[in-house]
Amino acid sequence: MAGKKALKLHNRSEKPDNIVLKEHETISKCESIQKELPSFMRGFFAYLKGNVLPMTRLAYLTDIRFFCQYLIDETDLTEAETIKDITSREFNEIRAVDVNMFIDYSRSYRVEKDDEIILYENTNKTLARKKSSVSVLFKQLYRDGIVEKNITDGFDPIRVPKASEREIKALQDDEVMIMLDAVSTGANLTDKERQYWEKTKKRDKAILILFVTYGLRLFELQQLNVSSFNFSRGEFTIYRKRDKEVIMPMNRSVTDVISDYLDNERADDERIVSGHEDALFLSLQGKRMTERAIRDLVKKYTSIGLSTSRKAGYSPHKLRATAATSLIERGNSIFDVQALLDHEQVTTTQLYANHKKNVKRDLVKDMEWELERKERD
Repeated sequence: MAGKKALKLHNRSEKPDNIVLKEHETISKCESIQKELPSFMRGFFAYLKGNVLPMTRLAYLTDIRFFCQYLIDETDLTEAETIKDITSREFNEIRAVDVNMFIDYSRSYRVEKDDEIILYENTNKTLARKKSSVSVLFKQLYRDGIVEKNITDGFDPIRVPKASEREIKALQDDEVMIMLDAVSTGANLTDKERQYWEKTKKRDKAILILFVTYGLRLFELQQLNVSSFNFSRGEFTIYRKRDKEVIMPMNRSVTDVISDYLDNERADDERIVSGHEDALFLSLQGKRMTERAIRDLVKKYTSIGLSTSRKAGYSPHKLRATAATSLIERGNSIFDVQALLDHEQVTTTQLYANHKKNVKRDLVKDMEWELERKERD
């Protein structure tokens, strides 16, 4: 059996190799899932390829694979034993009620593996995405003449709170300071955490400072390179969604923490795994840090800022919200903040402007029933 062929990159674009390879990895995952799905969906595959971003395409395909597996495992709507064997005739017999039952099933289900049972609980936001994926599929199959009716109008609505209704979770300025103090001094870390902190404290601090200064998305930070930074110009380059290349200015804090990390902690070239030489943030194994590792790091330090458990710490996306609220509270224009954070609609940024820090605390501070009761006694 022939071995797996080595991948060689011939990159003539202006994008760094790691950005090109990341896109290739996502597209390869999409193509792999497509091979598992029935061939009559090829019009749907073509639609996704031409109309949505690779990560969204991957999410849609993952949802459709899950839906097809559900048809096999949980219904009598197909006689197929594998997803690939599901027929267009069987899909033509699916009705809106069947899809609604799938959405209801997706709220809470279990998956049995070799030695464990995994219980899944999904939010309405996740259910809405699954419904959207299946809706797009059936609409495309109807356009292609694969199914005779457009059944999507019969899908049950799923109420997802509007953005303005959601509680905006972000660190307050004093909590950011506690978080940064923890990463600077090792305060409030366990003995085991301090062992790793001694080796990665400058890297971790640089990561947190970048998040709360620019509100970067997780993938934007994870893909940063050493070559992304131009210290003589005081700027660095990030690659955003839709292949947007953006130049970011560096302030003194960012310049200091990045320089400190590069000069005094980042591994020497001989300790870096081949292919990861340009990666800015490295694991202790000399490889580009994974998104999961960065997410765990953020969760740990934000939990210290919040004085809560590690499990209750915040995600990188909430540090993005922290940057937005902090910038607006300092009197910056929402249009300038929109540009910095790359919000497609200013209404998204407006949500942070409408967010009033401590508003609930202010409302209840004069309603100290128990204290007043004790004062009367």
